[in-house]
Amino acid sequence: MVDEKLNRLNRILKDYSDAPGPLVQVLHRAQEVYGYLPADVQLRIADRLEIPRSTVHGVVSFYSFFRTEPRGEHMISICTGTACHVKGAERIVDMIQEALGILPGETSEDGRFTLQDVRCIGACGLAPVMMIDEDVYGKLDRKKVEATLDLYRNA
Repeated sequence: MVDEKLNRLNRILKDYSDAPGPLVQVLHRAQEVYGYLPADVQLRIADRLEIPRSTVHGVVSFYSFFRTEPRGEHMISICTGTACHVKGAERIVDMIQEALGILPGETSEDGRFTLQDVRCIGACGLAPVMMIDEDVYGKLDRKKVEATLDLYRNA
């Protein structure tokens, strides 16, 4: 599997070798292959594109959509924007932290869940709200949070 990923990365780098300013596109495609951008992948990209490692790292660390750590099978995003905050988002974050034993930015030991807090999901009328992968869950309370997590735990 590692060789297949490396082969895919090498093909991506070859595809973009003559393109002007390909770094962001290469990073996106590399993240699709690996699921995140580990240091050795960033180094290979820098070397093959003949740009400083610090440039690659700077772009990876600047944009929030790039990840340097593996994420869980399911991404839980809890809105902490104004409407959700007022409606108790902090309690929802606490419930999920307690249920999964992780803090925002962490992945559960079993690799099933990664937790993140976000500023807005765009569903203020459902506050407090969270997304798991692409599914939105709103008007959350303890019972709804537990039932929703169980859906993904038992899937």
